[in-house]
Amino acid sequence: MTTATAGKDFSLAFLVFNTIANLLMLDDQVRCFENAARHLAPRGCFVVELWVPQLRSLSPGHAGTVEVSEPGYLLVDTYDVLEQHVVSHHVRFGSEVSDGRDAHIARTPHRYVWPSELDLMARLAGFELESRWADWDRSAFTADSRSHVSVYRLTSA
Repeated sequence: MTTATAGKDFSLAFLVFNTIANLLMLDDQVRCFENAARHLAPRGCFVVELWVPQLRSLSPGHAGTVEVSEPGYLLVDTYDVLEQHVVSHHVRFGSEVSDGRDAHIARTPHRYVWPSELDLMARLAGFELESRWADWDRSAFTADSRSHVSVYRLTSA
């Protein structure tokens, strides 16, 4: 995402399903925007789909939230708010995994990014925010939205 080359003068580049959060350093996320700009034609669009961190859900003194709790699956996010890192802990258990006595745990690290921070990265790379929705159905993005789809348009060649 930060250095890959795939040609030039595309009208659209996109990162969906929280992909940019897989870049764990701010500088890498900035380079991702710069790399997208290098691939786009003038006025091309860069679309980013990303979750919104649920820090308001953190209880004082606690660094984690239960995001999903359903039969056979538990998702717990733990936050490092100083580094803007979150680790998603995926716990699968029950007959789908084993005889019911064991669990399978997978962890995925991310660097969470606020929409305003994405907007600044975009501006630094020559983009402007064209639109932002809460989802692919173009629902209004609000302070309570848990995700967003942001469309940035390249302002320079």
